[in-house]
Amino acid sequence: MGSERKDVTERKFATDEGSLRIHQAIARQLGTAILMGVHKPGDLFEGEIEASERLHVSRTAYREAVRILIAKGMLESRPKAGTRVLPRSRWNVLDPEMLAWMFAGEPDRDFIRDLFELRGVIEPAAAEFAARRRTDEQLAIMARALDEMEKHGLSTPEGRAADQRFHHAVLAATHNDALAALASSVGAAVSWTTTFKHRKKLLPRDPLPDHKAVYRAIATRDTAAARNGMVELLRLAMADMDVVMTEPGKL
Repeated sequence: MGSERKDVTERKFATDEGSLRIHQAIARQLGTAILMGVHKPGDLFEGEIEASERLHVSRTAYREAVRILIAKGMLESRPKAGTRVLPRSRWNVLDPEMLAWMFAGEPDRDFIRDLFELRGVIEPAAAEFAARRRTDEQLAIMARALDEMEKHGLSTPEGRAADQRFHHAVLAATHNDALAALASSVGAAVSWTTTFKHRKKLLPRDPLPDHKAVYRAIATRDTAAARNGMVELLRLAMADMDVVMTEPGKL
């Protein structure tokens, strides 16, 4: 009977979480609970047997879910000491999956500011390098992304995907492996902050001209204009988020 109940619950997990596998769905549930403060840093998780029985899932599925959260720096598991929630400073907050969990609910406004500050460090320099080093093929990728953004708009999944491709192409055009490695994290930040903005309200300002200004500067190899254009793009995007900045010198 217990096995049948677990099978039913695991099918429900699969249905509720769409295409996610069972252990991924459990990881999302537990990870979101940590992000919401249900489980605080230092809190001890219940044992594997108790947790799997409470969730009505297999021990294997629960164990794999915990491993996912350990890999993201959210949990630590030690023999005899159990599984504990780690301090936020240990979390891999730029992990694209963790960003998705954060923005599924109401993200912390300080963290939104942190994301934009990080982008403000990375993307203006990336735009400058891209203006100097881009290839015609990379420029064409940016142009196609802008066409798709204009066609679909950023309120649609297709438009947001094109926005990601634009920013990804700028990073790729730096021909700097370290910067390019940040593409998935930056792309996820772009996507989820944009999704959040449109979820809260329909924005009156169209950000497409800001992207086109960066594109034109990269196309003409104007490094200063590319950097400044990206700075302005991020400044306006931050204003759209309606996050109040009180410290001087911040975006």
